[in-house]
Amino acid sequence: MTDGPQPRSVRVVLLALMIAMLLAMLDNMIVNTAMPTIVGELGGLEHLSWVVTAYTLATAASTPIWGKLGDMYGRKGAFLTSIVIFLIGSALSGMAQDMSQLIGFRAIQGLGAGGLMVGVMAIIGDLIPPRERGKYQGMMAGVMALAMIGGPLVGGAITDHLGWRWTFYINIPLGAVALAMVTAVLHLPKKRARGRIDYLGTILLTVGITSIVLVTTWGGSQYAWGSGTIIGLIVLGVVAILGFLFVETKAAEPILPLHIFRNRNFSLMSGIGFLTGFVMFGAMLFLPLYQQSVQGASATNSGLLLLPMLLSMMAVSLIAGRVTTNSGKYKIFPILGGALVVVGLFLLSTMDTTTTRFMSGVYMAVLGAGMGFLMQITMLVAQNSVEMKDMGVASSSTTLFRTLGSSFGVSIMGAIFTNRVGDEMTHRLGSGSGKLASAQLDHASLLKLPAPVREAYQYAVSSGTHGTFLVGSIIAVAMFAAAFFVKEVPLRGAAPAPEPGKAPVDAAPLSEPVL
Repeated sequence: MTDGPQPRSVRVVLLALMIAMLLAMLDNMIVNTAMPTIVGELGGLEHLSWVVTAYTLATAASTPIWGKLGDMYGRKGAFLTSIVIFLIGSALSGMAQDMSQLIGFRAIQGLGAGGLMVGVMAIIGDLIPPRERGKYQGMMAGVMALAMIGGPLVGGAITDHLGWRWTFYINIPLGAVALAMVTAVLHLPKKRARGRIDYLGTILLTVGITSIVLVTTWGGSQYAWGSGTIIGLIVLGVVAILGFLFVETKAAEPILPLHIFRNRNFSLMSGIGFLTGFVMFGAMLFLPLYQQSVQGASATNSGLLLLPMLLSMMAVSLIAGRVTTNSGKYKIFPILGGALVVVGLFLLSTMDTTTTRFMSGVYMAVLGAGMGFLMQITMLVAQNSVEMKDMGVASSSTTLFRTLGSSFGVSIMGAIFTNRVGDEMTHRLGSGSGKLASAQLDHASLLKLPAPVREAYQYAVSSGTHGTFLVGSIIAVAMFAAAFFVKEVPLRGAAPAPEPGKAPVDAAPLSEPVL
């Protein structure tokens, strides 16, 4: 594709892809806001966590499958199918009459969501050569920031004025617009599979991913880490993954071709993506809690107070993308990103009960800048490291590793936070404070407590966030170190301008040999 203005049809396709990406990222954040109202009407409080877990499990397990289906049968058909499944799941979720139905319908919705993000990334990989793709990083970072900030606000407004069912129905008009635009304008080369679907590999990978997500979701919360359930899931996951690796070496059309991991850059970007998901989603979970409990922010304001991090991430991502497009150089960005993430998390670990909102905003901006250097570069380099026929697999693998990283991050950092808060509360108020330590009180609830109890809780939350961010900064050092081993392989440049809405042919072959 040329450096000149985009053909109108390609711009329409990109707009449709951004809408689909927004749907995938926005859903959980909108629904989480409505959960208290949903439980109030449907009951089933004991099954509440499964509303989120079912969606997450289905999304994670289906991600690599969608990527492979797109490679085998054509990206457009797989993407449109995922949108349709997501919209069906959304409609059914909005009509659910009890918690069991809602959980099942959320799983259907998650199956479709697994293909949305992968489809967006893979289609952009088809339409835009890597050298030109950096220009669109700011757009993707902007969609992410919009989802993270706007999700809770939109979810609250919809629940208050239209009812919780519209938190699901709102997906339908947006999805229909994306569906119509992609159907009418996107034209990609048709593909025909030459081999059979790797059913056994698909089953083993699904079992392995499901086990991993359940261990990180249940461990330390619903079940003790040493319980039979968690140990059994760990054993099942290890056996399934080992079996999957063996099967993939024999399959004619593996669901996840192992040869792509022989490419140094691809393997490094998978690892960096995992660690990015680990530290980013851990930070996103505990920063609002700190802001509400210690700094006195409301639930709404705590979302707005994340703006320094998200705006910094968006601005830096846009700058990094432009520089990558103009120079073709990118190795410096993972290094800078890793360094800033380490520094940002360490600064956040120094926050206590006296830290001002301004200073915490500065610390968040540093972390956001690091994320801005990393979020899209990982996908860009991973896609540039494989042949076009594996573009879907590369996109889905990178997305999957980031998803698994976020699952581990929330679980491990959550366990650290809970233990630190519990220890501090016990130390200051005695053993009877255990229930209060796990309550995660907002500012309004804290004001109703006696001053000594309120101060002890705020100190405990500060101690908990100190522990989580300090551990996060130590883990991020591995990300920083890995970035130095990235090889500066020339990005594939723009080919002659294709017909409107059609994918370009690669302009240059991959120049990096496998290890």
